[in-house]
Amino acid sequence: QKLLSLSLSLSLSIFLSLSSISISNSELTGMQTSSAISIGTCLKEHQKIYKEWFNIADSDGDGRVSGNDATKFFAMSKLSRQELKQVWAVADSKRQGYLGLAEFITAMKLVSLAQEGHEVTSDLLKGSVDMKSVELPVLEGLENVVSKQKSSKAYADVEDNVVSQLQVTAKAPYPWFKSKSIVKPQVNVVTIVDGLKRLYAEKLKPLEVAYRFNDFASPVLTNSDFDAKPMVMLLGQYSTGKTTFIKHLLGCEYPGAHIGPEPTTDRFVVAMSGPDERTIPGNTMAVQADMPFNGLTSFGGAFLSKFECSQMPHPVLDQITLVDTPGVLSGEKQRMQRSYDFTGVISWFASKSDMILLLFDPHKLDISDEFKRVISSLRGNEDKIRVVLNKADQVDTQQLMRVYGALMWSLGKVLNTPEVVRVYIGSFNDKPINEAVVGPIGKELFEKEQNDLLADLMDIPKKACDRKINEFVKRARAAKINAYIMSHLKKEMPAMMGKSKAQQRLMDNLQEEFGKVQQEYHLPAGDFPSVEHFKEVLGGYNIDKFEKLKPKMIQAVDDMLGHDIPDLLKKFRNPYD
Repeated sequence: QKLLSLSLSLSLSIFLSLSSISISNSELTGMQTSSAISIGTCLKEHQKIYKEWFNIADSDGDGRVSGNDATKFFAMSKLSRQELKQVWAVADSKRQGYLGLAEFITAMKLVSLAQEGHEVTSDLLKGSVDMKSVELPVLEGLENVVSKQKSSKAYADVEDNVVSQLQVTAKAPYPWFKSKSIVKPQVNVVTIVDGLKRLYAEKLKPLEVAYRFNDFASPVLTNSDFDAKPMVMLLGQYSTGKTTFIKHLLGCEYPGAHIGPEPTTDRFVVAMSGPDERTIPGNTMAVQADMPFNGLTSFGGAFLSKFECSQMPHPVLDQITLVDTPGVLSGEKQRMQRSYDFTGVISWFASKSDMILLLFDPHKLDISDEFKRVISSLRGNEDKIRVVLNKADQVDTQQLMRVYGALMWSLGKVLNTPEVVRVYIGSFNDKPINEAVVGPIGKELFEKEQNDLLADLMDIPKKACDRKINEFVKRARAAKINAYIMSHLKKEMPAMMGKSKAQQRLMDNLQEEFGKVQQEYHLPAGDFPSVEHFKEVLGGYNIDKFEKLKPKMIQAVDDMLGHDIPDLLKKFRNPYD
């Protein structure tokens, strides 16, 4: 008992020593200001000048200032390379590898502040300086650049006019001869995401299609999957406060939200940015090309009827998309009542999410059978999981420590990872913390924990690009292993007689066949798919129809992982590194 008391006291002291970042909910609501200054914060006369400068810096006219463009234009400020490196890092906080107009204006204001003697940090954008009153930076030699550009533009206009007149007067002598050559449009790579799109279409997608990766693992990616905003999914048993958490985060109600002590959320609700407040049915969402939900059609109409989108204009939703899920109920009967593959849907959203929040109630720490299956479906996404012990102000400090210990013990049996998962303790709703129950120490703890969680959520947009690259590489490795498995099973099939018996034998010994593939190609066991899921899907296919191994396709993916992606990252890194 003494050891237990000592460990509980130690746990409490660890919690109290956490970061004391002071972040209010209103600051989270304005999270978009941390990366770029709104154009509206500039004086009108400055807006016009900044737009002219942006057009000058944008050498190829694609609406983006690349690293090479910036090094030439920013050099006129006469700041040191280290100062310009920090200017770029703060302005391009999302690591896009380029500056849009808003980011360019941010950079220009930072340059001006640096010229005045300020140290360039992200804190300058958080209110320590009145950004509206910042003067234009001094750029030596800008007048010469402007005059040269104007003269070259005038010459180009004259030249274009002459060429167009010649094209009108000169007619083809034999108009019936027409070229039949078709030129494929090239994807213009101006961002890391554009580069990933091109690599996927040229090198990874052919491998996925050839070996049916979309049927066994994940649907084929579309442009909307690459362009989607970062996603945060909330999971938990009923009445753990998932919907209330979203409402607290947004600071307002959102369309389709229902809150109550009983299981009120019986559907998947995606809260995302939109021009007005409205709800969109799941069937409509799944077929919209500009939405990243096309892959959900594979779960059928029964699921899509339980899926909807809640759109509203909100600064938080401009940066992240929130996914509210149905509360997980206990008992085998509840699992049988679901008319769709609940854990399959959770797994699909988990692969698309940047963060997964598991919410628990201090009075409901038992992990039901269905909840175990749900957590198991998160396999491969453990690094995204964060645990939230919500409604913690309903128990006193002593009970809270016991609850925390019981929660960690329960999670240890379900999450098969040696690392300790991060747990946030607090009461995430709009009500004041019940200090009469938790005391002043508990109140201080909850405030620090809430600040830490909000800080983590604020960092998601900044890490979104890194996450996309990470998920892309993980997908490429999974597609390679899928190809190795398919071709191995094909090779084990007889040429003539006994094919049905051979297929059944392979399915019965699938774990052993996985081991053979792992040993032959020296692959890590942790990268292989679930044997049960693979066997279930494999039952609907004729193994004899699978493709043999195509070394050129495998080599193309290896080249992509070994050379193309590193070159892409190098191209769009901080130009002053």
